[in-house]
Amino acid sequence: MADGDIRHLQALDDADPLAAMRERFLLPSDIVYMNGNSLGPLCRDTQTRISRVIDTEWGQELIRGWNTAGWYDMAVRIGDKIGRLIGAEPGQTVVSDSTSVNLFKVVAAAVALRPERSKIVTEAGNFPTDLYVLDGLSRYVGQDCKVDICRRNDVFNAIDEQTAVVVLTHVHYMSGAIFPMAEINLRAREVGALVVWDLSHSAAAVATELDATGADFAVGCGYKHLNGGPGAPAFTYAAARHHPDMRQPLSGWFGHAKPFVFSDEFAPADGIRRMLCGTTPVLGASALEASVDVLLEVDAEEMYAKAKKLSRTFQELIEQYCDGLGLRLLSPRDTQWRGAHISYAHEQGYAVMQNLIAKGVIGDFRAPNGMRFGFSPLFMRYTDLHTAVQTIREILDSRSYLDPAYQQKHAVT
Repeated sequence: MADGDIRHLQALDDADPLAAMRERFLLPSDIVYMNGNSLGPLCRDTQTRISRVIDTEWGQELIRGWNTAGWYDMAVRIGDKIGRLIGAEPGQTVVSDSTSVNLFKVVAAAVALRPERSKIVTEAGNFPTDLYVLDGLSRYVGQDCKVDICRRNDVFNAIDEQTAVVVLTHVHYMSGAIFPMAEINLRAREVGALVVWDLSHSAAAVATELDATGADFAVGCGYKHLNGGPGAPAFTYAAARHHPDMRQPLSGWFGHAKPFVFSDEFAPADGIRRMLCGTTPVLGASALEASVDVLLEVDAEEMYAKAKKLSRTFQELIEQYCDGLGLRLLSPRDTQWRGAHISYAHEQGYAVMQNLIAKGVIGDFRAPNGMRFGFSPLFMRYTDLHTAVQTIREILDSRSYLDPAYQQKHAVT
Protein backbone atom coordinates (compact mmCIF):
# COMPACT_ATOMS: atom_id res chain seq x y z
CA MET A 1 0.00 0.00 0.00
CA ALA A 2 1.31 3.44 -0.93
CA ASP A 3 2.99 5.47 1.81
CA GLY A 4 0.65 8.35 1.09
CA ASP A 5 -2.37 6.20 1.90
CA ILE A 6 -0.84 5.08 5.19
CA ARG A 7 0.01 8.66 6.17
CA HIS A 8 -3.55 9.73 5.31
CA LEU A 9 -5.02 7.00 7.52
CA GLN A 10 -2.71 7.92 10.37
CA ALA A 11 -3.74 11.56 10.04
CA LEU A 12 -7.38 10.53 10.31
CA ASP A 13 -6.59 8.63 13.51
CA ASP A 14 -4.68 11.60 14.91
CA ALA A 15 -7.68 13.87 14.31
CA ASP A 16 -10.30 11.38 15.49
CA PRO A 17 -12.37 12.81 18.40
CA LEU A 18 -13.30 9.25 19.42
CA ALA A 19 -9.78 7.83 19.41
CA ALA A 20 -9.49 7.67 23.21
CA MET A 21 -12.54 5.40 23.43
CA ARG A 22 -10.51 2.46 22.12
CA GLU A 23 -8.86 2.11 25.53
CA ARG A 24 -12.28 1.40 27.03
CA PHE A 25 -12.30 -2.01 25.32
CA LEU A 26 -10.31 -5.18 25.91
CA LEU A 27 -8.89 -6.02 22.49
CA PRO A 28 -5.97 -8.32 21.58
CA SER A 29 -3.12 -6.20 20.26
CA ASP A 30 -2.55 -8.47 17.24
CA ILE A 31 -6.16 -8.49 16.04
CA VAL A 32 -8.07 -6.22 13.67
CA TYR A 33 -11.62 -6.80 14.85
CA MET A 34 -14.18 -6.15 12.11
CA ASN A 35 -17.01 -8.18 13.60
CA GLY A 36 -18.59 -5.85 16.14
CA ASN A 37 -21.69 -6.07 13.92
CA SER A 38 -22.00 -9.69 15.05
CA LEU A 39 -20.52 -9.66 18.55
CA GLY A 40 -19.24 -6.48 20.15
CA PRO A 41 -16.01 -6.73 22.19
CA LEU A 42 -15.77 -6.57 25.96
CA CYS A 43 -15.83 -3.11 27.52
CA ARG A 44 -13.56 -2.63 30.52
CA ASP A 45 -16.50 -1.03 32.31
CA THR A 46 -18.50 -4.20 31.71
CA GLN A 47 -15.78 -6.33 33.25
CA THR A 48 -15.79 -4.09 36.32
CA ARG A 49 -19.58 -4.08 36.53
CA ILE A 50 -19.91 -7.86 36.30
CA SER A 51 -17.31 -8.29 39.01
CA ARG A 52 -19.31 -5.97 41.25
CA VAL A 53 -22.56 -7.77 40.53
CA ILE A 54 -21.01 -11.15 41.35
CA ASP A 55 -18.90 -10.13 44.33
CA THR A 56 -21.16 -7.56 45.97
CA GLU A 57 -24.68 -7.43 44.60
CA TRP A 58 -25.18 -11.19 44.37
CA GLY A 59 -22.35 -12.30 46.63
CA GLN A 60 -23.20 -10.09 49.60
CA GLU A 61 -26.74 -8.87 49.07
CA LEU A 62 -28.07 -12.24 47.91
CA ILE A 63 -31.80 -12.05 47.20
CA ARG A 64 -31.91 -8.59 48.75
CA GLY A 65 -30.30 -7.38 45.52
CA TRP A 66 -33.71 -7.23 43.86
CA ASN A 67 -34.44 -4.26 46.12
CA THR A 68 -31.05 -2.91 47.15
CA ALA A 69 -29.17 -3.23 43.84
CA GLY A 70 -31.97 -2.13 41.52
CA TRP A 71 -32.45 -5.47 39.81
CA TYR A 72 -36.23 -5.31 39.71
CA ASP A 73 -36.38 -2.08 37.70
CA MET A 74 -33.38 -2.72 35.46
CA ALA A 75 -35.43 -3.97 32.49
CA VAL A 76 -37.11 -0.57 32.18
CA ARG A 77 -34.07 1.44 33.29
CA ILE A 78 -31.80 -0.09 30.63
CA GLY A 79 -34.62 0.08 28.11
CA ASP A 80 -34.81 3.84 28.55
CA LYS A 81 -31.05 4.08 28.00
CA ILE A 82 -31.29 2.09 24.77
CA GLY A 83 -34.23 4.30 23.86
CA ARG A 84 -31.85 7.24 23.69
CA LEU A 85 -29.91 5.40 20.97
CA ILE A 86 -32.96 4.55 18.87
CA GLY A 87 -34.90 7.79 19.14
CA ALA A 88 -37.44 6.72 21.76
CA GLU A 89 -38.73 8.79 24.65
CA PRO A 90 -38.64 7.15 28.11
CA GLY A 91 -41.21 4.51 29.00
CA GLN A 92 -41.38 2.88 25.55
CA THR A 93 -38.41 0.48 25.55
CA VAL A 94 -37.74 -2.51 27.77
CA VAL A 95 -34.98 -5.13 27.98
CA SER A 96 -35.97 -8.79 28.04
CA ASP A 97 -35.67 -12.19 26.40
CA SER A 98 -34.07 -12.69 22.97
CA THR A 99 -34.77 -10.90 19.70
CA SER A 100 -36.65 -13.92 18.36
CA VAL A 101 -38.90 -14.18 21.42
CA ASN A 102 -39.53 -10.43 21.44
CA LEU A 103 -40.37 -10.50 17.75
CA PHE A 104 -43.00 -13.16 18.34
CA LYS A 105 -44.46 -11.13 21.20
CA VAL A 106 -44.69 -7.80 19.38
CA VAL A 107 -45.95 -9.19 16.07
CA ALA A 108 -48.63 -11.17 17.91
CA ALA A 109 -49.57 -8.02 19.82
CA ALA A 110 -49.67 -5.99 16.61
CA VAL A 111 -51.78 -8.57 14.78
CA ALA A 112 -54.25 -8.55 17.67
CA LEU A 113 -54.58 -4.78 17.29
CA ARG A 114 -55.77 -5.31 13.70
CA PRO A 115 -58.17 -8.27 14.10
CA GLU A 116 -60.06 -7.51 10.90
CA ARG A 117 -56.91 -7.99 8.78
CA SER A 118 -55.00 -11.13 7.85
CA LYS A 119 -51.79 -10.18 6.02
CA ILE A 120 -48.26 -9.78 7.35
CA VAL A 121 -45.81 -8.23 4.87
CA THR A 122 -42.10 -8.97 5.07
CA GLU A 123 -39.03 -9.18 2.84
CA ALA A 124 -37.61 -12.24 1.10
CA GLY A 125 -34.04 -12.63 2.27
CA ASN A 126 -34.79 -11.07 5.64
CA PHE A 127 -32.75 -12.46 8.51
CA PRO A 128 -33.92 -16.09 8.67
CA THR A 129 -35.04 -16.09 12.31
CA ASP A 130 -37.48 -13.29 11.51
CA LEU A 131 -39.02 -15.37 8.73
CA TYR A 132 -39.06 -18.47 10.92
CA VAL A 133 -40.81 -16.60 13.73
CA LEU A 134 -43.42 -15.26 11.32
CA ASP A 135 -43.99 -18.75 9.96
CA GLY A 136 -44.41 -20.08 13.49
CA LEU A 137 -46.75 -17.24 14.40
CA SER A 138 -48.92 -17.83 11.33
CA ARG A 139 -49.21 -21.51 12.28
CA TYR A 140 -50.08 -20.50 15.84
CA VAL A 141 -52.75 -18.02 14.74
CA GLY A 142 -54.10 -20.27 11.99
CA GLN A 143 -55.78 -19.60 8.67
CA ASP A 144 -56.56 -15.99 9.55
CA CYS A 145 -52.87 -15.02 9.30
CA LYS A 146 -50.95 -15.10 6.03
CA VAL A 147 -47.33 -14.05 5.55
CA ASP A 148 -46.63 -12.25 2.27
CA ILE A 149 -42.88 -12.55 1.60
CA CYS A 150 -41.99 -9.97 -1.05
CA ARG A 151 -38.93 -8.99 -2.97
CA ARG A 152 -37.36 -5.87 -1.51
CA ASN A 153 -38.51 -3.61 -4.33
CA ASP A 154 -42.10 -4.87 -3.98
CA VAL A 155 -42.51 -4.35 -0.24
CA PHE A 156 -43.82 -0.79 -0.41
CA ASN A 157 -46.61 -1.61 -2.87
CA ALA A 158 -47.53 -4.78 -0.96
CA ILE A 159 -48.61 -2.68 2.04
CA ASP A 160 -52.35 -2.29 1.46
CA GLU A 161 -55.74 -2.21 3.20
CA GLN A 162 -55.54 -5.96 3.92
CA THR A 163 -52.19 -5.61 5.70
CA ALA A 164 -52.23 -5.97 9.46
CA VAL A 165 -48.50 -5.72 10.13
CA VAL A 166 -45.31 -4.99 8.21
CA VAL A 167 -42.21 -6.71 9.62
CA LEU A 168 -38.87 -5.44 8.28
CA THR A 169 -35.23 -5.32 9.28
CA HIS A 170 -34.09 -1.70 9.19
CA VAL A 171 -30.47 -2.55 8.27
CA HIS A 172 -30.20 -5.78 6.30
CA TYR A 173 -28.03 -8.40 7.98
CA MET A 174 -26.11 -9.28 4.82
CA SER A 175 -26.03 -6.27 2.52
CA GLY A 176 -26.39 -3.60 5.18
CA ALA A 177 -29.01 -1.90 2.98
CA ILE A 178 -31.23 0.51 4.91
CA PHE A 179 -34.99 0.61 4.50
CA PRO A 180 -36.40 4.17 4.48
CA MET A 181 -38.11 3.98 7.89
CA ALA A 182 -40.09 7.20 7.62
CA GLU A 183 -41.52 6.31 4.22
CA ILE A 184 -42.50 2.78 5.25
CA ASN A 185 -44.12 4.02 8.47
CA LEU A 186 -46.05 6.67 6.55
CA ARG A 187 -47.26 4.18 3.95
CA ALA A 188 -48.47 1.83 6.70
CA ARG A 189 -50.32 4.63 8.50
CA GLU A 190 -52.04 5.64 5.27
CA VAL A 191 -53.62 2.19 4.92
CA GLY A 192 -54.11 1.52 8.64
CA ALA A 193 -51.34 -1.08 9.05
CA LEU A 194 -48.73 -1.32 11.81
CA VAL A 195 -44.96 -1.72 11.43
CA VAL A 196 -42.51 -3.81 13.45
CA TRP A 197 -38.83 -2.99 12.93
CA ASP A 198 -35.91 -5.30 13.67
CA LEU A 199 -33.12 -2.96 14.80
CA SER A 200 -30.47 -5.60 15.45
CA HIS A 201 -28.04 -3.97 13.01
CA SER A 202 -29.29 -0.43 13.65
CA ALA A 203 -29.02 0.30 17.38
CA ALA A 204 -25.76 2.23 17.99
CA ALA A 205 -24.81 1.68 14.33
CA VAL A 206 -26.91 4.22 12.40
CA ALA A 207 -29.09 7.14 13.34
CA THR A 208 -32.51 5.72 14.19
CA GLU A 209 -35.58 7.83 15.03
CA LEU A 210 -38.49 5.66 16.07
CA ASP A 211 -40.66 8.35 17.64
CA ALA A 212 -39.97 10.99 15.01
CA THR A 213 -40.86 8.65 12.14
CA GLY A 214 -44.01 7.35 13.82
CA ALA A 215 -42.83 3.77 14.36
CA ASP A 216 -45.21 1.36 16.08
CA PHE A 217 -43.01 -1.44 17.42
CA ALA A 218 -39.38 -2.53 17.27
CA VAL A 219 -37.06 -5.21 18.60
CA GLY A 220 -33.29 -5.61 18.60
CA CYS A 221 -30.44 -7.57 20.12
CA GLY A 222 -27.97 -6.46 22.77
CA TYR A 223 -24.80 -8.21 21.66
CA LYS A 224 -23.91 -6.50 18.39
CA HIS A 225 -23.19 -2.76 18.35
CA LEU A 226 -24.51 -2.44 21.92
CA ASN A 227 -21.56 -4.64 23.04
CA GLY A 228 -23.63 -6.42 25.69
CA GLY A 229 -21.83 -9.76 25.40
CA PRO A 230 -22.68 -13.15 23.85
CA GLY A 231 -26.36 -13.92 24.31
CA ALA A 232 -27.06 -10.52 25.86
CA PRO A 233 -30.76 -9.83 26.45
CA ALA A 234 -32.63 -8.06 23.70
CA PHE A 235 -34.96 -5.06 23.74
CA THR A 236 -38.51 -4.22 22.73
CA TYR A 237 -39.98 -0.85 21.77
CA ALA A 238 -43.69 -0.10 21.71
CA ALA A 239 -45.00 3.38 20.96
CA ALA A 240 -46.88 4.79 23.96
CA ARG A 241 -50.08 5.19 21.95
CA HIS A 242 -50.39 1.40 21.75
CA HIS A 243 -49.81 0.66 25.44
CA PRO A 244 -53.44 0.71 26.65
CA ASP A 245 -54.63 -1.87 24.11
CA MET A 246 -51.61 -4.06 23.30
CA ARG A 247 -51.53 -7.60 24.67
CA GLN A 248 -48.71 -10.00 23.97
CA PRO A 249 -49.20 -13.78 24.20
CA LEU A 250 -46.50 -14.64 26.76
CA SER A 251 -48.25 -13.50 29.92
CA GLY A 252 -45.46 -14.03 32.39
CA TRP A 253 -45.31 -12.74 35.92
CA PHE A 254 -42.93 -9.85 35.22
CA GLY A 255 -45.57 -8.50 32.85
CA HIS A 256 -48.23 -8.62 35.56
CA ALA A 257 -49.57 -5.43 37.12
CA LYS A 258 -48.83 -6.75 40.64
CA PRO A 259 -46.53 -9.76 40.34
CA PHE A 260 -45.94 -10.12 44.08
CA VAL A 261 -49.63 -10.35 44.88
CA PHE A 262 -49.42 -13.83 43.29
CA SER A 263 -52.92 -13.77 41.88
CA ASP A 264 -54.20 -16.67 39.78
CA GLU A 265 -55.62 -14.21 37.27
CA PHE A 266 -53.38 -12.34 34.87
CA ALA A 267 -53.71 -8.56 34.81
CA PRO A 268 -51.28 -6.84 32.41
CA ALA A 269 -49.03 -4.13 33.79
CA ASP A 270 -49.45 -0.57 32.63
CA GLY A 271 -47.20 0.73 29.89
CA ILE A 272 -44.18 -0.97 28.43
CA ARG A 273 -43.87 -3.43 31.34
CA ARG A 274 -46.65 -5.49 29.81
CA MET A 275 -44.11 -6.56 27.17
CA LEU A 276 -42.12 -8.37 29.85
CA CYS A 277 -42.54 -12.06 30.50
CA GLY A 278 -40.08 -13.83 32.81
CA THR A 279 -37.48 -12.74 35.33
CA THR A 280 -34.82 -10.34 34.10
CA PRO A 281 -31.44 -12.09 33.55
CA VAL A 282 -29.47 -9.92 35.96
CA LEU A 283 -25.93 -10.88 34.91
CA GLY A 284 -26.60 -10.40 31.21
CA ALA A 285 -28.61 -7.23 31.73
CA SER A 286 -25.88 -5.77 33.96
CA ALA A 287 -23.27 -6.37 31.29
CA LEU A 288 -25.52 -4.76 28.70
CA GLU A 289 -26.16 -1.72 30.88
CA ALA A 290 -22.46 -1.10 31.44
CA SER A 291 -21.72 -1.21 27.72
CA VAL A 292 -24.68 1.01 26.84
CA ASP A 293 -23.48 3.55 29.40
CA VAL A 294 -20.18 3.74 27.50
CA LEU A 295 -22.01 4.38 24.23
CA LEU A 296 -24.02 7.17 25.83
CA GLU A 297 -20.85 9.02 26.80
CA VAL A 298 -20.03 9.96 23.22
CA ASP A 299 -21.66 12.28 20.73
CA ALA A 300 -23.99 10.10 18.66
CA GLU A 301 -23.49 12.13 15.48
CA GLU A 302 -19.72 11.73 15.74
CA MET A 303 -20.15 8.01 16.29
CA TYR A 304 -22.36 7.49 13.26
CA ALA A 305 -20.25 9.78 11.07
CA LYS A 306 -17.07 7.87 11.89
CA ALA A 307 -18.75 4.54 11.13
CA LYS A 308 -19.71 5.88 7.69
CA LYS A 309 -16.22 7.23 7.08
CA LEU A 310 -14.56 3.96 8.10
CA SER A 311 -16.91 2.08 5.79
CA ARG A 312 -16.35 4.44 2.85
CA THR A 313 -12.56 4.42 3.30
CA PHE A 314 -12.46 0.61 3.45
CA GLN A 315 -14.54 0.40 0.27
CA GLU A 316 -12.20 2.82 -1.52
CA LEU A 317 -9.11 0.86 -0.44
CA ILE A 318 -10.65 -2.43 -1.57
CA GLU A 319 -11.44 -0.94 -4.96
CA GLN A 320 -7.93 0.48 -5.24
CA TYR A 321 -5.91 -2.54 -4.11
CA CYS A 322 -8.12 -5.61 -4.65
CA ASP A 323 -9.58 -4.93 -8.08
CA GLY A 324 -9.65 -8.04 -10.25
CA LEU A 325 -9.15 -10.43 -7.36
CA GLY A 326 -12.64 -11.93 -7.35
CA LEU A 327 -14.54 -9.68 -4.94
CA ARG A 328 -18.06 -8.48 -5.72
CA LEU A 329 -19.78 -5.81 -3.65
CA LEU A 330 -23.06 -7.02 -2.10
CA SER A 331 -23.86 -3.78 -0.29
CA PRO A 332 -25.15 -0.42 -1.58
CA ARG A 333 -22.26 1.65 -2.92
CA ASP A 334 -23.48 4.79 -1.16
CA THR A 335 -22.79 4.72 2.59
CA GLN A 336 -25.93 6.80 3.13
CA TRP A 337 -27.95 3.69 2.31
CA ARG A 338 -26.03 1.07 4.23
CA GLY A 339 -25.41 0.41 7.90
CA ALA A 340 -22.14 -0.06 9.76
CA HIS A 341 -20.99 -3.10 7.82
CA ILE A 342 -20.16 -3.95 4.22
CA SER A 343 -20.31 -7.32 2.45
CA TYR A 344 -18.41 -8.77 -0.47
CA ALA A 345 -19.03 -12.00 -2.33
CA HIS A 346 -16.23 -14.35 -3.35
CA GLU A 347 -16.57 -17.83 -4.82
CA GLN A 348 -14.45 -19.10 -1.93
CA GLY A 349 -15.84 -16.66 0.61
CA TYR A 350 -15.84 -19.07 3.54
CA ALA A 351 -12.24 -20.15 3.01
CA VAL A 352 -11.07 -16.57 2.42
CA MET A 353 -12.64 -15.47 5.70
CA GLN A 354 -11.09 -18.38 7.60
CA ASN A 355 -7.71 -17.45 6.13
CA LEU A 356 -8.24 -13.83 7.18
CA ILE A 357 -9.17 -14.83 10.72
CA ALA A 358 -6.05 -16.99 10.95
CA LYS A 359 -4.03 -13.92 10.03
CA GLY A 360 -5.69 -11.73 12.63
CA VAL A 361 -8.37 -9.92 10.62
CA ILE A 362 -11.73 -11.02 12.02
CA GLY A 363 -14.90 -10.60 10.03
CA ASP A 364 -17.51 -13.26 9.38
CA PHE A 365 -19.13 -15.30 6.61
CA ARG A 366 -22.76 -15.58 5.62
CA ALA A 367 -23.89 -18.25 3.18
CA PRO A 368 -23.77 -18.74 0.34
CA ASN A 369 -20.68 -16.64 -0.42
CA GLY A 370 -20.77 -13.39 1.58
CA MET A 371 -17.97 -11.95 3.70
CA ARG A 372 -19.00 -9.23 6.18
CA PHE A 373 -16.76 -6.53 7.59
CA GLY A 374 -18.06 -4.30 10.38
CA PHE A 375 -17.06 -0.76 11.37
CA SER A 376 -17.38 -0.02 15.06
CA PRO A 377 -16.34 3.60 15.61
CA LEU A 378 -15.49 3.46 19.31
CA PHE A 379 -12.61 1.01 18.96
CA MET A 380 -11.69 0.82 15.28
CA ARG A 381 -8.81 2.89 13.89
CA TYR A 382 -8.42 4.05 10.33
CA THR A 383 -4.98 2.44 10.25
CA ASP A 384 -6.70 -0.88 11.00
CA LEU A 385 -8.15 -0.59 7.51
CA HIS A 386 -4.65 -0.61 6.05
CA THR A 387 -3.82 -3.86 7.85
CA ALA A 388 -7.11 -5.43 6.80
CA VAL A 389 -6.95 -4.51 3.12
CA GLN A 390 -3.29 -5.44 2.86
CA THR A 391 -4.06 -8.85 4.35
CA ILE A 392 -7.07 -9.36 2.07
CA ARG A 393 -4.95 -8.54 -0.98
CA GLU A 394 -2.16 -10.91 0.06
CA ILE A 395 -4.59 -13.77 0.60
CA LEU A 396 -6.49 -13.25 -2.65
CA ASP A 397 -3.32 -12.70 -4.67
CA SER A 398 -1.53 -15.76 -3.30
CA ARG A 399 -4.70 -17.92 -3.20
CA SER A 400 -3.58 -19.19 0.18
CA TYR A 401 -7.24 -19.71 1.06
CA LEU A 402 -7.10 -22.92 -1.02
CA ASP A 403 -5.26 -24.60 1.84
CA PRO A 404 -7.53 -27.46 3.03
CA ALA A 405 -7.32 -26.12 6.58
CA TYR A 406 -9.46 -23.15 5.54
CA GLN A 407 -12.07 -25.30 3.81
CA GLN A 408 -13.23 -27.07 6.99
CA LYS A 409 -16.60 -25.70 8.07
CA HIS A 410 -17.16 -24.66 11.69
CA ALA A 411 -20.53 -24.79 13.38
CA VAL A 412 -20.63 -20.96 13.63
CA THR A 413 -19.51 -19.01 10.57
